[in-house]
Amino acid sequence: MKNPPTTMHAVVAREPGDASVLTLAERPVPTPAPGEVLLRVLAAGVNRPDIMQRQGLSKPAAGVTDILGLEACGEVIACGPGVPQHLLGKRLMSLLPGGGYAPWCVARVDHSLPVPDDQDDISAGALPEGLFTVWHNLFELGQLTMGQTVLIHGAAGGIGTLAISMARAAGAKVIATVGRRDRTSALHEIGADHVICYRDTDFVAACLDHTQGRGVDVVLDVVGGDYVRRNLQALAFGGHHVSLSFLQGSSVQIELLTLMQKQLSLHSSTMRPQSGDEKARMAKAITERVLPLIADNRIRPRIHTRLPLAEAARSHELLESGDVFGKLVLVP
Repeated sequence: MKNPPTTMHAVVAREPGDASVLTLAERPVPTPAPGEVLLRVLAAGVNRPDIMQRQGLSKPAAGVTDILGLEACGEVIACGPGVPQHLLGKRLMSLLPGGGYAPWCVARVDHSLPVPDDQDDISAGALPEGLFTVWHNLFELGQLTMGQTVLIHGAAGGIGTLAISMARAAGAKVIATVGRRDRTSALHEIGADHVICYRDTDFVAACLDHTQGRGVDVVLDVVGGDYVRRNLQALAFGGHHVSLSFLQGSSVQIELLTLMQKQLSLHSSTMRPQSGDEKARMAKAITERVLPLIADNRIRPRIHTRLPLAEAARSHELLESGDVFGKLVLVP
């Protein structure tokens, strides 16, 4: 391919606000630094941290582009110092500090995964952020293993659907909560053993029923608020509670006696503040442990829809509506 242009139009937020503040702005095409590659972006996933950045609730680290986007699939067009030239022309799916909502972006090689030959660009663009998040939280912090049972809240979202697929591939049993019963069959197809509609069913009682009173080994929670107290009731002795988000509030009240008597553990993390070395460590583990399962289609993302880059505002409106089932992807 001929050399890339010197400038491009990429998505930024003019100011903190609703989706209407997103706009296409001219930015220089980045140059890869040591250990980095320049990607011609083929697809970029849309994530809730993008919305938080747009709202001004989170900001990129110092020196990081103001272009939104934390993941992308792209073709390697140029290699920075120290990067082997044989990567030219290869497809990578990369975790980014920013810059994915663009026709071109730079990515650290050690934060990138090779795209399996049979994986399409859209699916590959939807995977990196979810893979790193689910691997770290569900398997490293939550310590989920074969034969255990996990309760996954927000099961219809991009993280939730991928977490179901990954947990099932690892040999775990999956209980998922969802707000719409018409999504039950699809969640079973992804890998959920039991699907609970939280609008009309007490998920604590249902979890205890499905586990013969024992409780679940891991809870993956995106709700926060009063759900945390209820999650602890649903956990088995020695269980792990992992918080990814807090859609109903970050301030919670818990009973320490419950934690002590059941010997429960509370965990939480976000991916963006992790150190570069920590992300590289995760990428290596995912390449070894998860990528083979992606290659044989045992793990795959559920795509809600794809939109052109110019409709990034529409993608944010959709995600905030709560009506997305799976992942949204932008295509330059």
